[in-house]
Amino acid sequence: MTGLSICHASSLPRFARCARAASAVEFAMLLPLFLVLVAGIVVFGAYLTMVHGVQQLAAEAARSSVAGLSETERTSLAENYVTTNAGSYPLLQPGHLTMSAATSGGGVFVVTVNYDASDSIIFTLPFVPAPPSTIVRSAAIPFGGF
Repeated sequence: MTGLSICHASSLPRFARCARAASAVEFAMLLPLFLVLVAGIVVFGAYLTMVHGVQQLAAEAARSSVAGLSETERTSLAENYVTTNAGSYPLLQPGHLTMSAATSGGGVFVVTVNYDASDSIIFTLPFVPAPPSTIVRSAAIPFGGF
């Protein structure tokens, strides 16, 4: 007979004990799950990088507005900071940023930065629940302690 024999009743227990291909089967079963997990970590890491960048822009714009003497000057300083530095933040496209600033009650100047992330690759993937496509972050800075 050739190397391929007809399966006999006596060879079935021997086949059940054979574990030569078990690791290959386990690998084939777990690889897709592992790749989806890694892709999810990368995608949501990119989203959190964008969120952090928008928050940092708002915080730094609020800090730079302290030098202004009027609300108009503070707003101008904050807008200038966002316009000048938006390109230095990873994964943020400066054209998708908008900023607003105003004095809130109690002598606090609030800078709000909006980012439209709808063009990001995160929102093209079908297998992950999409986070909000508009990222909005604010930073408040009180007027001097006088």
